[in-house]
Amino acid sequence: MKKLTETILNLVFPPKCPFCGKVLDAVGVCPPCEKALPWIPEEQAALSEGDLTCAAPLWYEGNVREALLRLKFRGGSALAEPLGELLAQCAAEQFGGEFDTVTWVPVSRKRLRRRGFDQARYLAGSLCVEWHVEPQETLRKTTDNPAQSGLDDADARRANVLGVYEAVRPENIAGKRFLLIDDICTTGATLSEAARVLRQAGAADVVGLTLAISREE
Repeated sequence: MKKLTETILNLVFPPKCPFCGKVLDAVGVCPPCEKALPWIPEEQAALSEGDLTCAAPLWYEGNVREALLRLKFRGGSALAEPLGELLAQCAAEQFGGEFDTVTWVPVSRKRLRRRGFDQARYLAGSLCVEWHVEPQETLRKTTDNPAQSGLDDADARRANVLGVYEAVRPENIAGKRFLLIDDICTTGATLSEAARVLRQAGAADVVGLTLAISREE
């Protein structure tokens, strides 16, 4: 029954490449895009900032940037499924055996109402589908702070996210190792603050994973 349902859905809503929009036979990335994407070399895919290591499969540029902008601002939530596959592959390669549970960096309630969905939650869910598990909600954003994209200075970005998250049910966080999902890593300020709150709530360890990382200028 499940396979029949998937077949019907694919006929009505055929899977498309998240980067060029080409209709595909199955969820994924079309071969031309897969070849042309700005893949991060494996030896550079995991970066450490302070006490947090974050990995990503792609640089934040070109078609990758456009795909994430569609995901966040142009109703492109369907892109989360194929992008989640890329995240799952990167997590397995970079962090195999280093985490117990998947979670995500949440948006504020105000932004959730305006946008209609939380892109990091969608990405975490799509990644977890690959492993037949469920992501765990661990954080709540309590402040609708200005978007990080409007701030160029790293110190301003760190100040902008300081204290904007709180732990959800800390008793379910204590002792666990988390894979923390977000869409983009620019300076690492958002992921670092979210990881700090998780550790303060008792997390044994936190590693970060995003679809893309900005190149250093």
